[in-house]
Amino acid sequence: MSAGEAGVHGIWRGRWTFILAATGSAVGLGNIWKFPYITGENGGGAFVLMYLLCILVAGIPVMMAEIMMGRKGRRSPIHTMQNLTHEFKAPKAFIGIGWMGAAAGFFILSFYSVIAGWTLAYAGKMAAGVFTGAGPEVATASFAALLASPWALMALHTLFLLLTGSIIALGVNRGLENGVQMLMPALFVMLILLFGYALTTPGFTQGWNFMFSFEPEKITGTSFVVALGHAFFTLSIGMGAIMAYGAYMPKKASLGKTVLAVALLDTLVALIAGLIIFPIVFSNGLEPGAGPGLIFQTLPIAFGSLPAGNLIGAVFFVLVLVAAWTSAISIAEPAVAWAVEKGFSRIQATVAVCGLAWLIGIGTVLSFNVISDKQVFVQVKTLDSQGEVLHSELHWYADVAALKASLPVQEERTYQVEGKTFFGMLDFLTSNIMMPLGGMLIALFAGWFMTRKSVADESRLQPSWLLSLWRFMLRVVSPLAIFYIFISGLL
Repeated sequence: MSAGEAGVHGIWRGRWTFILAATGSAVGLGNIWKFPYITGENGGGAFVLMYLLCILVAGIPVMMAEIMMGRKGRRSPIHTMQNLTHEFKAPKAFIGIGWMGAAAGFFILSFYSVIAGWTLAYAGKMAAGVFTGAGPEVATASFAALLASPWALMALHTLFLLLTGSIIALGVNRGLENGVQMLMPALFVMLILLFGYALTTPGFTQGWNFMFSFEPEKITGTSFVVALGHAFFTLSIGMGAIMAYGAYMPKKASLGKTVLAVALLDTLVALIAGLIIFPIVFSNGLEPGAGPGLIFQTLPIAFGSLPAGNLIGAVFFVLVLVAAWTSAISIAEPAVAWAVEKGFSRIQATVAVCGLAWLIGIGTVLSFNVISDKQVFVQVKTLDSQGEVLHSELHWYADVAALKASLPVQEERTYQVEGKTFFGMLDFLTSNIMMPLGGMLIALFAGWFMTRKSVADESRLQPSWLLSLWRFMLRVVSPLAIFYIFISGLL
């Protein structure tokens, strides 16, 4: 292998190592709780088919383009886009893809590590038997107490970033490669074990029906946006991670087959996670809740009522932790790779990136307690007795508690006050603006500015009609789909 092929940072030893790494990047907290829930709420099997269509239309084409660009550049996303923009004489604005991706990943890491820290706490709580025989009041109070303690959240945030940095600092082969080769098989083994347990529960059939009953009448325009958005974001597109990992991809590895394998594994993990979670929930007569409520309040009650529930619950939360860990490693890599290229050692770059992410993450920690009422973009809606909006006003910044107290009491009038905490602002900025915009620019750059010969040489797609179809998707279909997500996310 030549030095030019390996680039500055090294290269994955094989295609399957890259598949495990990219799947680890894609599989995260969203796969474990979000995908199963949105599937059940949006038509079950009908939604799964629509989601898979969105993966094919928007997810896979853009992911292939991002990996291709990373492999061709063999540098961090920032330097790759600088070089490719110059090589293909594209407008200099496209250099922003690298910067925006690295920045998005950096901001995501700062709050992702706080949320992922909760899984560390709950793995310990389950193993210690905190929820044995517990009811809803205990589970709710335990979660509320965790969020109310900035010191506990800070400790978990710190520990998770130390775990993430310990892998990244070792480099591509000793760190990233060895890390994913250990963590991803462990994740798959835990999934299989928990799925085997779910098969024995009385609620398995009900859980299966919740996810896969074919109910096309539940499909709406909103369902399409949800499917398209999740298909795009679950593959980690637009935040530099996949481009950085593509830079370490072997030259001879098949681009198309590799991306298809990653998309398949990512979707399979999400589906199996649902078939683990919902049978346990239904077997205990509980209501499936959305988001963190399902993972951190509903499931502990279910695990606490099961024979050997402490062990099963601890394994489940370790599974969620591993999924979050592999994602966080990939999220941090673009910024670390850029710092290494600027002359820092791998350890220095990791300390700098994780240290800054830790500092910014303090804002997310405090968003759940100390400064939860200090919010931006606060919208106050005055509603009549029928729930119709009579008046709406926007405050760029407000103390929500004080604002609510200042609202006049009016007969047959109610108020709806909504704003964004520091955490909510970062989440909105990255998920609704930076990532879709980055993905759309990637599609446009690869589709319109990279030459057909260059794309053909790098992707090695055969036959030629398949290459033509992919370029058409990048030029027209994928940008329009992503633009639709982008606009919908802003409204």
